[in-house]
Amino acid sequence: MSPLAALLLGSAGMSLIALVGGLTVLLPRRWLQALLLPLVALAAGSLLGGALFHMLPEGFAVLEPRQAGAWIAAGFTLFLALEQLLHWHHSHHQGLRGAAPGAEPVAALILLGDGLHNLTCGLGVASTYLIHPAAGVATWLAAAAHEIPQELGDFGVLVHSGWRPRQALFWNGVSALTFPLGALLAWGLRGSNLLAPLVLFAAGNFLYIAASDLVPEIKARLAPQEALVGFAWFAAGLLLLAGLARDAG
Repeated sequence: MSPLAALLLGSAGMSLIALVGGLTVLLPRRWLQALLLPLVALAAGSLLGGALFHMLPEGFAVLEPRQAGAWIAAGFTLFLALEQLLHWHHSHHQGLRGAAPGAEPVAALILLGDGLHNLTCGLGVASTYLIHPAAGVATWLAAAAHEIPQELGDFGVLVHSGWRPRQALFWNGVSALTFPLGALLAWGLRGSNLLAPLVLFAAGNFLYIAASDLVPEIKARLAPQEALVGFAWFAAGLLLLAGLARDAG
């Protein structure tokens, strides 16, 4: 399979994951609650493993440490700023107007944030694949593990904001199309000096999402059994990506 065909196939698969949000309507709520913790913990471990064992080594092999650190920091900081904007915009409008959930702009902002996330994720995964195919496949797996719980959550927020399920599913799918756009941009930049910076920029995104959004969700589970389940799935995701890095080496 040619590199371009592999990127297009991976992009199509990632875009289809956006449709998983429809499960929030089809499955009983107790099933979704039972699945959410393992999925979030697995995603956290996979994202950290993808960044630490695949993306960072590929980027550091090309750039000197100070440059590499700057790109990682840029990726981390951008997602912090985006998340702050989402929270501020939601709270600001809710406090000023006391509007019903359907009138709040949070749904549109979530789609905007999801689209930006998918764009940078597509750039990072494709750039990693073009530098080292095995590392790119592992990075795709890490991103996919994160997308499932994220899309479930995004779909739930959209429906809670007053959107019809079919409408929420459609626009989730539209926002997912920025992933193949990012992959095609990476393909267009192949052979340039920008691939390694893009890998490190996306690694910063992965580190932020795992450390800021997902790990706190695991730590919030205070019951011993839930804490053990969360830690076990987190470790499984981390070990899986470490094992893939060993095989790739």
